[in-house]
Amino acid sequence: MTVFRISEAAELLGVSNDTVRRWVDAGRLAADRDGQGHRVVAGQDLAAFARAQAGDPDAEGAGFSSARNRLRGIVTAVAKDTVMAQVDIQAGPFRVVSLMSREAVDELGLEVGSVAVAVIKSTNVVVERGGRS
Repeated sequence: MTVFRISEAAELLGVSNDTVRRWVDAGRLAADRDGQGHRVVAGQDLAAFARAQAGDPDAEGAGFSSARNRLRGIVTAVAKDTVMAQVDIQAGPFRVVSLMSREAVDELGLEVGSVAVAVIKSTNVVVERGGRS
């Protein structure tokens, strides 16, 4: 069974160690003690907690769509040429880069500092496993 220390759980959830400790102390997130007395969270419990915390970042704008991967963030860069554009979005710890037409960027009014939602629909998603065994 995979377990995570408080600091690892905090990193995965995008919050501080203290926030995770408060959730554990309040009984919102289950934790046990490992052999050294450190608090650890079971991977399955952390996954269930993360899923419960995840809200739809743009429920009103979602409309009727089969896409389920929606990352709300801030536009950090826009590079346009005469036909195409590259838009960088920082969604929490994740950088999402989108290539689209310049016309689309102009119509959406995308500029550095604006809020945008990256909607990802893909049948080709590469999944990598971290350094843990």
